[in-house]
Amino acid sequence: MNQKIKILVVGCGNMGASHATAYYHMPEFEICGLVARGESKVRLNQKLNTDYPLFEDYEQALLQTNPDAVCISTYPDTHEEFALRALEAGCHIFIEKPLADTVLGCERIIAKAKEKNKKVVVGYILRHHPSWIRFIEEAQKLGKPLVMRMNLNQQSHGFMWDVHRNLMKSLSPIVDCGVHYIDVMCQMTRSKPVWVSAIGARLTEDIAKDNYNYGQLQIRFEDGSVGWYEAGWGPMVSETAFFVKDVFGPKGAVSIVAKEAGKSGKSDDVDSHTKTESIRVHHADLDDKNHFTKSDEWIDMKDEPNHQELCNREQAYFLKAIEENLDLTDHLDDALNSLKIAFACDDSVKTGEVVRL
Repeated sequence: MNQKIKILVVGCGNMGASHATAYYHMPEFEICGLVARGESKVRLNQKLNTDYPLFEDYEQALLQTNPDAVCISTYPDTHEEFALRALEAGCHIFIEKPLADTVLGCERIIAKAKEKNKKVVVGYILRHHPSWIRFIEEAQKLGKPLVMRMNLNQQSHGFMWDVHRNLMKSLSPIVDCGVHYIDVMCQMTRSKPVWVSAIGARLTEDIAKDNYNYGQLQIRFEDGSVGWYEAGWGPMVSETAFFVKDVFGPKGAVSIVAKEAGKSGKSDDVDSHTKTESIRVHHADLDDKNHFTKSDEWIDMKDEPNHQELCNREQAYFLKAIEENLDLTDHLDDALNSLKIAFACDDSVKTGEVVRL
């Protein structure tokens, strides 16, 4: 594709601004407009020292800019409507996870993308992180079954508490955040989940009575592997052990040890969420006296990408999908699968029952 790809950026908060920054530095893209209800679009223009057209209304922006692609980084309850409208307009889509706020909505977007022969890339940022790719590779060497333990609790305050309260108008933390780590677990096991169980607690009057700001889920896989993930948002959340990324199997264990990102006071810092810093590999081999035969190995990830560089890599993949006509069937199937599992966990919280998949 020789002509620049005209892209409309919808949602100019943290993720939208990062994706717009990536497009700004990529000669293959040309931003044709910024869409947001508040002042974030103005601040983004100032940050980039640009004068992109600004819009409050998404429909108006689509009609006036006639884009080739749309980047959707709005709250999840708008994803389905915005994505379907963009696809009807003949646009490719980059969309932040989760793809939609319901399984049916996710399926409708996938079906429409196939009908219109357009690319839809979902923002699973960890899939572009070399350290997380290595983490998954090391976990796959541990044998089966695997025990996978992960969390990301956030002691959110200030602006981030505003963000989390808005997110919880449509989703719980274990759905919104959990899809990332459920996706990681599925990559590690390459096995079918058979049932889920989950618990949750509503710890604040600031959210709807039918939602919860702390959740913990458990998954059992067909191969005997098990995993848990927990996520809590709010000013009351503890920062003790908020960063756990740990897997073990018959042959040993592998853990992400983020010595700096895991420190107190960094739980709601978006750059800390993807940092690994180092990976610790433990070998379970014993000698005839039950002593370990190998010392633990440390894999230092010194040159890992920061949050902006990860967004750059996501957009490089989006560009490749468009220019090389990549088959995204597996990509979208995985996005749908992780969302189905996350919503099954959400159902388990609300019903108190195990949900079989």
